[in-house]
Amino acid sequence: MTPFDLTGRVAVITGANTGIGQGIALALAQAGADIVTVGRSAADETLAMLPDSVRHHDIRADLSSAAPTAGIVEEAISRMGRIDILVNNAGIIRRADSVDYTEADWDAVMDTNLKSLFFLAQAAGRTMIAQGSGKIINIASLLSFQGGIRIPAYTAAKSGVAGLTRLLACEWAEKGVNVNAIAPGYIDTNNTTDLRNDPDRNASILARIPAGRWGKPSDMGGAAVFLASSASDYINGAVLPVDGGWLAR
Repeated sequence: MTPFDLTGRVAVITGANTGIGQGIALALAQAGADIVTVGRSAADETLAMLPDSVRHHDIRADLSSAAPTAGIVEEAISRMGRIDILVNNAGIIRRADSVDYTEADWDAVMDTNLKSLFFLAQAAGRTMIAQGSGKIINIASLLSFQGGIRIPAYTAAKSGVAGLTRLLACEWAEKGVNVNAIAPGYIDTNNTTDLRNDPDRNASILARIPAGRWGKPSDMGGAAVFLASSASDYINGAVLPVDGGWLAR
């Protein structure tokens, strides 16, 4: 076995039907993990791409509220026997100038991107603490470090994700649970369609990325496998940018 081998471990990934969640689910499966996908819609495409040797289960749940979080953990354990890895990836974005931003949009983004993330981590964390081991990977953002424009709730939520990652690491590291985060850069997903379709914004973004391209969901896979594996056993509370060099410029 290598330090990156995830054979025999069970990974729960939210928002795994497309985009970053799908890329991470496939990478964890390729490293040997069994997969539980969680989302509002079926993850049929993702499940069809998994290796034949991987056990899998799909849970339909709407993370726009924290109500399903305890049930997600219970169902995953009932079907798969345990939870070793949680990837908190589900998220939404609403764009508008701050002077026009509505309370409804604020609440929708904060509930999905921060509140449900915490309570799912809490539910999984209780199980992981009891078994003496576990890996929680939160999906943060460049907006955990920067302000951005026209996405006040998203920026607030992702800044909160970074803070919660550090807090949970401080509480749970000695209990055998590693809590870390990945901060994706500008990735080619449904959430960035508007940016990529805006010629001026697309050009300005590409001009700042040293790698010279938008990221792909699969670019998140290596970081996720690392943080999910025993290779990262002494890493706690880190927020790892995977951004093509954006923050370095």
